[in-house]
Amino acid sequence: MRRHAFITAGTKGLGYQVTNALLSRGYSVTITYHKDKEAINKIKEKWSNESERIQFIQVDVTDKKDLDKAIEQTFERFGRIDILINNAGPYIFERKKLVDYREDEWYNMIEGNLSAVFHLFRKVIPIMRKQKFGRIVTYGFQEANHAPGWKYRSAYAAAKVGVVSLMKTVSIEEAENGITVNMVNPGNILGDMKEASIQEARIEQKNGNTPIGRSATGEDIARTVLFLCDENADMVTGSVIDVTGGVDVINRER
Repeated sequence: MRRHAFITAGTKGLGYQVTNALLSRGYSVTITYHKDKEAINKIKEKWSNESERIQFIQVDVTDKKDLDKAIEQTFERFGRIDILINNAGPYIFERKKLVDYREDEWYNMIEGNLSAVFHLFRKVIPIMRKQKFGRIVTYGFQEANHAPGWKYRSAYAAAKVGVVSLMKTVSIEEAENGITVNMVNPGNILGDMKEASIQEARIEQKNGNTPIGRSATGEDIARTVLFLCDENADMVTGSVIDVTGGVDVINRER
């Protein structure tokens, strides 16, 4: 039996490394993307001999209908969903205080980062219950577990702190069904480092931007996700794991 993983925004950025890690472990994978079709070609070329294990679906994570259709299409083709990686989520790079947000920006952040998780949980968990197995991973930000203030990131922070409570609650509710739910908090992973390997970071950034002497990378996140998805990682659930290399992300001025 081959287990199937569903990852949102798995064609680029941190999702690219996670997707490759899942495929390397033998999973079949459904990968959603928003607009960037060039990123799809990169994965298709890398895994040209494994096309039967890969499915791409265009999805807007702020659209409930898109999410519902993607899950239905995935189950129709593969007959199961064992892993759900909530990798996608809108982010506003402009530094804004709360009162400067437009209403549409606020709702887009909440829908894409919090409501999308709710919609996916509702569609995927019933499938996992029948399988008596499931691994769900969400993303947050450093110390989201403690609901810290994050200047200029109010909407994003509010949504992700909401995800913390949501995933912890669901981890308790679904434990009896063999389903674990955890959160990974990436550190200050910038630019090309999102798709880079650990070895590349060691070579290219010996001094790095962390106390350990190299930049954090997408592979750091992928390795953590793989552990949480392992069949024998069932004792780790409701956990929030910071993968930051010791950097104080939320208090640094950029």
